[in-house]
Amino acid sequence: MSEQRIVVSPGGRLAGRMRVPGDKSISHRAVMLGAIAEGHTRVQGFLDGADCLATRDAFRAMGVTIKQPEATTLEIEGVGMQGLQAPPAAIDLGNSGTSMRLLAGLLAGQSFDSELVGDASLMRRPMLRVVEPLRGMGARIDCAQEGRAPLRIYGGARLQAVTYEMPVASAQVKSCVLLAGLYADGETTVTEPGPSRDHTERMLRAFGCAVHSESNRVSLRGGGRLLGGEVNVPGDLSSAAFALIGASLLPGSDLLIEGVGVNPTRAGILEILRRMGADISEHRRRDYGDEPVADLQVRTAQLRGIDIPPELVPLAIDEFPAILVAAACAEGQTRLRGAAELRVKESDRIAVMAEGLRRLGIAAEATEDGMLIEGGRPQGGEIDSHGDHRIAMAFAMAGMVAQSPVTIHDCANVATSFPGFVSLMQDHGARMEGMVAA
Repeated sequence: MSEQRIVVSPGGRLAGRMRVPGDKSISHRAVMLGAIAEGHTRVQGFLDGADCLATRDAFRAMGVTIKQPEATTLEIEGVGMQGLQAPPAAIDLGNSGTSMRLLAGLLAGQSFDSELVGDASLMRRPMLRVVEPLRGMGARIDCAQEGRAPLRIYGGARLQAVTYEMPVASAQVKSCVLLAGLYADGETTVTEPGPSRDHTERMLRAFGCAVHSESNRVSLRGGGRLLGGEVNVPGDLSSAAFALIGASLLPGSDLLIEGVGVNPTRAGILEILRRMGADISEHRRRDYGDEPVADLQVRTAQLRGIDIPPELVPLAIDEFPAILVAAACAEGQTRLRGAAELRVKESDRIAVMAEGLRRLGIAAEATEDGMLIEGGRPQGGEIDSHGDHRIAMAFAMAGMVAQSPVTIHDCANVATSFPGFVSLMQDHGARMEGMVAA
């Protein structure tokens, strides 16, 4: 069986103007809401990666006409709130936790039965966090032992609105409950202990749903309708994170990343990197619909270790593999706390990052909810990404400034969020190549 690898040699610099692929979170939501809206929705800037294609294919399986005239453009003919059809088989969502958790909420209010499955990684990830609040709304859902997929959702349940107090801030759980709330009797309210991404709330408003937000409390009333329209997807800040860190570390770099989403509920990485001494500036601030966008310019800077404020953790949760590489190359010590959520991502990102950093000669101590890192210059070596796309790309950035080449194994899933990653980095000066080995 062949294996995809990334091999990175030290040196080079990142320079010029770069555009990263479209935002994954927004792409998922555009397909979902466009499918259950009335009328036509055009999505431009769609992320043509495996995760978002899984969401597209799920709605095609439920009778929605979705054309893709270009890789980053979708034309969706919405079927309305009650127009989805029973899929002919279980819906396979690949590696996409966002697809599974959000679809669970949307499908809980349908008239037909459905089953959600995925790859080996997704089938191990925790789903009780969405199953339990949905059951509290009257949904009928079965899952495997320890709350894992497959999720079997039984149609015809009459959902009742709830006020749900989330134990941990999570955009996926919040979004799941809100999507179920579209089909519930009464007003559904979700309260979080801290901020999380608000893409769902912003997009629901763009599709005509009255969503009320105050502090960490959001509510909507069921029984309404959504209206299709235009969605422009900004560049994904989670993808830009790798270039931001690579350019910060590589001497002589000066890179402009154009059209990146800078939604304040997920821009924690910018604040963290600036606290570490990164030279990042924003230009041409504007809006794509209700989403703030900017061009990000980054130049080489000497980074320093910091104690990462816990309140910034949920605002940068997906970017921590890259942030931990920045910490590994910074002067001094970096401490991460309050990030236990990293243990239940595509891999146990705390354990896998600590293991990989140590293989490159960096002192990294994993804790229950974070890590302690002593910065230095990575050695070369071999890294097992454990099939985690963000782990693979993070260690590619480490390879740019390592003492000798770094080979990252098991990289096929990079395509889930960043198709064309290696070629784009090559085009802007990185010394890396992708290869397939038997």
